[in-house]
Amino acid sequence: MAKRFVKSSINWKELEKRVPPEQRGKFFAFKGRAELYFRRMMSNPPQSPKIDWEGYKKIVPVPGLVEKFQKEYEALKIPYPEDKYSSEVSKEWLALQPEIKKYTDEMQAHMDKANAEVKRIEALPKFEDMTLEVFYDVYPEQAMDFVKKPSFWPHTPDEQLGYVDPTQKIEK
Repeated sequence: MAKRFVKSSINWKELEKRVPPEQRGKFFAFKGRAELYFRRMMSNPPQSPKIDWEGYKKIVPVPGLVEKFQKEYEALKIPYPEDKYSSEVSKEWLALQPEIKKYTDEMQAHMDKANAEVKRIEALPKFEDMTLEVFYDVYPEQAMDFVKKPSFWPHTPDEQLGYVDPTQKIEK
């Protein structure tokens, strides 16, 4: 006989933390169905109820029929499937642990870098309060440098000094 479950092996609190907000409704519906099934299973007794064979022998008029059913019922053994895969899954899980650790370390480094960038951006003055000099100090590659690279009206590439038309062939 299989051993009886006494509590669910699912950590619902931890699982709920990992569910995206747009899927929470489906998650709670699934959780409700799983708990309903578990309660229905727990409401049944762990052992099958005993059959009153003597009572049936008194009621059934055909001689030997109840004895035949009793013998067949007691000889009936329903095989409980053997767990062949849990050990393989455990081995695969242990083999994956170094890869998982490496991936989480890489992602943590990426998150740390992103958080550092967020802190740097939050430390900057607001764009509304920035002057051209402050913008040039913070973003030198994007700021206009009127001394080193002057720009003339209408500030399109073909109106600037040293412009070369990319559609014309260069003759040597």
